[in-house]
Amino acid sequence: MEQTIVSAQLPVDETLEIRKNRITSGHGAGLNGKRLCVVTGTHGDELEGQFVCWQLNRILRENPAHLHGTVDIYPAMNPLGINTLTRGIPMFDLDMNRIFPGSENGAMAEYIAAGVMRDIQGADVCIDIHASNIYLRELPQVRVSEDTADTLLPLAKLLNVDFVWVHAAATVLESTLAHSLNVAGTPTLVVEMGVGMRITEAYGMQLITGILNLMRHLGMWDGPVDPVRKPIISRDGKVSFINADASGVFLPTARHNNEVTPGQQLGVIADPLSGETREVLLCPAKGLLFTLREYPIVYEGSLIARVLGEVEV
Repeated sequence: MEQTIVSAQLPVDETLEIRKNRITSGHGAGLNGKRLCVVTGTHGDELEGQFVCWQLNRILRENPAHLHGTVDIYPAMNPLGINTLTRGIPMFDLDMNRIFPGSENGAMAEYIAAGVMRDIQGADVCIDIHASNIYLRELPQVRVSEDTADTLLPLAKLLNVDFVWVHAAATVLESTLAHSLNVAGTPTLVVEMGVGMRITEAYGMQLITGILNLMRHLGMWDGPVDPVRKPIISRDGKVSFINADASGVFLPTARHNNEVTPGQQLGVIADPLSGETREVLLCPAKGLLFTLREYPIVYEGSLIARVLGEVEV
């Protein structure tokens, strides 16, 4: 059942609506049943979650007998951004994922954020799906803060991602949807995968398997679930960052999602005007190349790659 969870008036007789599709079925669908929320589209240039929402809606609609509980699917937290391919909220020049938990009495964006919080709070689990930006490609991963790792790590391991990154808490994260929901007592997992303005169907189907696996763990799904992978668990200290020391055109020589070794060439930064190679980028450590530059134009300081070193399993 499609529902509008919060709305606000816009200029020229238009209305901003945040909508969800609620799918409820089975003996566990009553007041004591489990509820899962799947959220995406907070950043308008991150489209990987659109495919996940479409597939999850389709699977649940076609297999109602296997569902025992309620699944709320929110495909467009920032519909204006998606419609205009803008990362933030158009007209406000505002990152929606920096205004939570919002305020019922605040400006329009804060009012919308408060309505989203009100609707999701109380769910058994929320999955907040993001893509990378247009510059970087990311392997499917769950990111959790150290403060929430004890609660979220067991759930993150069920999602069929390649690895889980446990990172130190940062001040900016306090204004995100995931942080605000976790503080409010709703366990929320942040998934990041793919690249901005693109859809990687293989990554989407990988996450769909993980969501069904999580639902099975919660007692919400008794249908078939493909085998899931055991993710690598990483801490901040095990991740190496490779940044450009020169400007130019980045041409990768290493492949994304491959093992790399110290001193291995990851790529070069070329100068099309002079024909010179401005920089040869070398890997600083042994590990998995889980982030790689997708957009070729770089400047001094641009992030080129991230390598995942020694890990837990």
